Amino acid sequence: MTLKAVVRTETRARVNDFAIKLANVNGTGSASANSLLMKAIFRMGIPVSGKNLFPSNIQGLPTWYEIRVNKDGHTSRALDYDLMVTMNAQTYAADIAEVRSGGYVLYDSTWPLPSELLRTDVTFLGVPLAELCAQQFERPRDRLLLKNICYAGALVALLGVDRDVIATLLEETFGGKPKLRDANQLALKLGFDYASEQLTCPLPIHLEPMDAKEGNILIDGNTATALGCLYAGATVAAWYPITPSTSVMDNFASLCRRYRVHDGVHDYLIVQAEDELAALGMVVGASWNGARAFTATSGPGISLMNELLGFAYYAEIPAVIVNVQRTGPSTGMPTRTQQADLLLCAYASHGDTKHVLLFPANPAECFDFAVKAFDLAERFQTPVLMLSDLDIGMNDWVVPQLAWDDAFLPDRGRVLTAEELHALPRFNRYEDEDAEFVTPRTLPGAAPGGAYFVRGSGHDKRGAYTEVPDKYQEVVDRLAHKHTAAALHLPAPVLHRREGARIGVVCIGSGDLAVREAAELLAARDLPVDVMRVRGFPFPPSVRAFLDEHEILFVVEQNRDAQLRSLLVLETGVSTARLHSVLVYGGFPLSAQQVVDSIVTQTGSE
Repeated sequence: MTLKAVVRTETRARVNDFAIKLANVNGTGSASANSLLMKAIFRMGIPVSGKNLFPSNIQGLPTWYEIRVNKDGHTSRALDYDLMVTMNAQTYAADIAEVRSGGYVLYDSTWPLPSELLRTDVTFLGVPLAELCAQQFERPRDRLLLKNICYAGALVALLGVDRDVIATLLEETFGGKPKLRDANQLALKLGFDYASEQLTCPLPIHLEPMDAKEGNILIDGNTATALGCLYAGATVAAWYPITPSTSVMDNFASLCRRYRVHDGVHDYLIVQAEDELAALGMVVGASWNGARAFTATSGPGISLMNELLGFAYYAEIPAVIVNVQRTGPSTGMPTRTQQADLLLCAYASHGDTKHVLLFPANPAECFDFAVKAFDLAERFQTPVLMLSDLDIGMNDWVVPQLAWDDAFLPDRGRVLTAEELHALPRFNRYEDEDAEFVTPRTLPGAAPGGAYFVRGSGHDKRGAYTEVPDKYQEVVDRLAHKHTAAALHLPAPVLHRREGARIGVVCIGSGDLAVREAAELLAARDLPVDVMRVRGFPFPPSVRAFLDEHEILFVVEQNRDAQLRSLLVLETGVSTARLHSVLVYGGFPLSAQQVVDSIVTQTGSE
């Protein structure tokens, strides 16, 4: 039986401006149905985002998928929902409580909802999903999986999703498997027909085609990262599987099998190591030999890599490390997102070390920054770490089409050829620095005169062992100057300014969309703010200039201990009294409303 609310507080149409949440049980195959809906909305040309909030176990625990559509392009995570699809009895109460007044709840009416869950300010939309599937599909597993496609069919009718787009997506997904395709098409039709006949369709919240798809693609950050590594010329990768970075290497391996082929021979090497430390050791060895090599990991892997990160920094060997951050400490929550590895990565290893970091904000920047990471690593002969996160890496984002310049030439840095070595009276590895404090290196076998002993122990500028203070300090001081010089080669901060703004907001990475939307919401409250998104470390002078321009500064980041704020204080000398924190670190992606609420409260502008 279909339950309908006694009162609906809002009935006006809201076209291409709403959020829905789909509550499921992990391991029941809901991801395919949810992704199908999100992709269909994108193909209708509507700005959209999808956030997969899933547990780290294989099956049984609650999982959610959030879809936000917004005609103005504000697609950061929503905190209130216009439509809830409740497919998990464990979370019925909490899920229904999250629906805004005047919203809708779609549920499986094969079984009645407990009366205590009913709200008079929302509309309940009952579709007998299990019953419909039981009538058409014999196998219990098919009934379980296809029930998700059945609710997707109901949503197609309720939201006005283009049926031709859905049909095309199903054909693309199951075209080579006719039985699966036909079963999915039938399940979709069951839900669509029932909703069309028994419910009012479309709802006041619904979709209409737009043209926002033009020039954009739908891609996740880990796929874009792998593609960037391929285009950068990487031929060697070593790794140890760890959530949420595993698909970086899965995608890189797939791309290499297809494109790293010359005269019928594959020219790449991908090694699954016994642990993350071994993986980085292989990358450092391959890079020292002249290959473009990288590893992909997450926070626990960086912890294990610290010893070899210090070695590569001190011995001045290029290496690229992709860190898809997750929630810590320790094992933490492997399938939740955070930005809590900043200090770990900036100063990784014992002793005085400083590393080059890149902070992409979306998959398009993952592609661009992956290429940049290899150039920086070889130009400055040092490890470069790209800090993505789970939200970027494992969720699909709408971004501009990836662009590539076929005239691209990799920056291999100061690598001496055999001819250049023969012209030198003597080669000393750590002297003859250039204006950026980089000394020339050689590749093994280039010429006898280019050989040197690679040391992680104390050495002077000639590469010889030393424990003499002045000679040791001469080398490590140059390393510090080299790190500072790298700042001008990093992607510049992105600025968004508003007239009359006295408040500055600083952010990094995946918080970009939420912070920019928050800036618009704050402006509507007569509280204009300037926004600076930092894209790399070491910080260029423009970062300190932005900080000096503003009387009040808020640093928005997804960690408990205000790590970006600490890094700004340590590296720019800005007064701590002027830096205020907006900290969201529970593991879910950042929302604009969280930023607004914190800034409004701290400024007393309520």
